[in-house]
Amino acid sequence: MKSSRQAKIVELIAIYDIETQGELAERLKEAGFQVTQATVSRDIRELNLTKVSSGKKGSKYALFQTQDATSEKYMRVLKDGFLSMDMAQNILVIKTVAGMAMAVAAAIDALKWHQVVGCIAGDDTIMCAIRSVEDTKIVMEKIRRIVAK
Repeated sequence: MKSSRQAKIVELIAIYDIETQGELAERLKEAGFQVTQATVSRDIRELNLTKVSSGKKGSKYALFQTQDATSEKYMRVLKDGFLSMDMAQNILVIKTVAGMAMAVAAAIDALKWHQVVGCIAGDDTIMCAIRSVEDTKIVMEKIRRIVAK
């Protein structure tokens, strides 16, 4: 529950300019998570979120941008949400836990693997456009290593 809630937080702050813990708690409740202010506060601390300028004369939550910590968070989201994958030429289809596809796709995109052109996510399925068939095999191996840890 905690990992899926935190994955949803990563997804929500990527989509919305969330300024307060209260607003984040409301978005989580809309997504079906029953949370308290203390839980949201703890998740913010554990995810190492920070406030950045939103460009709208305000601030918003964002993942703290130290590459190692950020990559680790994204890899954890990938590992927690991943169920299986299969390739169709240069298209990689990834199955995830229900409701986790958008967070896992955002994690894959954020890892900035040069082989990945982009991802499209539904509720539990992701389609990743990969540059070539050979690159698809490379990405599959990268994902296997992450989820095996």
